[in-house]
Amino acid sequence: MGAVRRRRAAAVTAAGVGCLASFAGFWAAQRGAHVSMIDLMVYRAEGLTVRGGGDLYAMRATYARLPTTYPPFAALLFVPLTWLRPGAMRTAATAGNLLLLVALVALSLRLAGRPVRAPRAAVVLAVAAAAVWCEPVWTTLRYGQVNLLLAVLVLWDLTRPAAHRWAGAGIGIAAGIKLTPALFAVFLAVAGAAALRREGSGAPYVRRALVAGGTFAGTVAVAALALPYDSRRFWTGVVLAPDRVGFGEDTANQSLRGVVARFQHTGDPGTVWLAGAAVAGLAGLAVAVAALLAGDRLPYGPAWAAVACAMTALLVSPVSWSHHWVWAVPILVLLGSEALRRGDWRWAAGTAAACGLFCSFALWAVPHGPGRLELRQSGPQILLSAGYPLAAVAFLALAGALAVRALYTMPSRRVSTAESRRPAPIPEAAPDPAPPLVTAPAPAPAAPAAPAGSS
Repeated sequence: MGAVRRRRAAAVTAAGVGCLASFAGFWAAQRGAHVSMIDLMVYRAEGLTVRGGGDLYAMRATYARLPTTYPPFAALLFVPLTWLRPGAMRTAATAGNLLLLVALVALSLRLAGRPVRAPRAAVVLAVAAAAVWCEPVWTTLRYGQVNLLLAVLVLWDLTRPAAHRWAGAGIGIAAGIKLTPALFAVFLAVAGAAALRREGSGAPYVRRALVAGGTFAGTVAVAALALPYDSRRFWTGVVLAPDRVGFGEDTANQSLRGVVARFQHTGDPGTVWLAGAAVAGLAGLAVAVAALLAGDRLPYGPAWAAVACAMTALLVSPVSWSHHWVWAVPILVLLGSEALRRGDWRWAAGTAAACGLFCSFALWAVPHGPGRLELRQSGPQILLSAGYPLAAVAFLALAGALAVRALYTMPSRRVSTAESRRPAPIPEAAPDPAPPLVTAPAPAPAAPAAPAGSS
């Protein structure tokens, strides 16, 4: 046992040193590139506006004259940024985001289980050391964005025991900061209804969805009390103006709307995008719910469900900047876990291809920038600049096929009324002591400059 412990300690130490070295190199590279952390400066300006009693949605910040786009609750959370000088704030934000990256990797592995026998801490640190160089993570830290925080809030919530009183609160807070995570509450509600019909018990899902919705409503109420004028402006106008954050066809916009806008060579794709978003939203939610209900028939089913919901949210959002795709980290962890579990070279090749996509910065190899060059992209350039949405569609197709196959082999079961009153356990995502996703309690170099927007 002593030798085993020494080997485990040595593995953790080596991974820790490698992670620190990677983070230090990353920090030096960003400093060498003189990154502005422009979105972080917008957040600070929002906090200053709140403190000064100004008009939050009339504010323009930085040399780029960027507006406020988040719900007013987020601006309240940004007030502490005003207590620091800009230099100290940038340092604190970078360090905080690096810690959040480690947390995101740990939570992703918690969903996917333990794909290797190495100590969990060593695996987390090794994956984080590599993940920091992915384009979405690099750009998130470059702009000083909140994307890692939102992903951590959601995954932390989804890996908590369903019996926990506040299970769902993390999703509600994330939605209060930026609306997109609210789709996870919808996913839980639909999963609850489907589980009730198929298994006779969906209460744990519904309860978590209600907690998420109630928490989100609480953020709206707090903001309305503290910032009544700004809240009225946001919910009656700003929320319905997606072009406020930038041009829809921008290469950085990796949503369906951005792809359609570039394909049509117009900044306003109109009803074509809306129809596509509706289809993608319904299909993506169906895949996520099916993966969750498949239970132990689908290994890592909770992870497939969570990532499918995230991919759906990114596709249907009017604007999904490339740095919003920090969900690439859970994708790569899940695909890598599947490759190790199956021992299949095709899964390993798929994982390598996904890693290459998110670490290649390829989407910036097309005309972009001032002058709305995206409106004149050629067919191959449009395809290259649609890498993330295409990867999301491929992921949803794969997850859907796996989930349907698992459900097809799982007989439907109706339970008695007395039995339905007892919370039915959902099998764990993988052999791992961590509580599975949304389960019931068990019985007895720098990227080329992208148009930044605080979005």
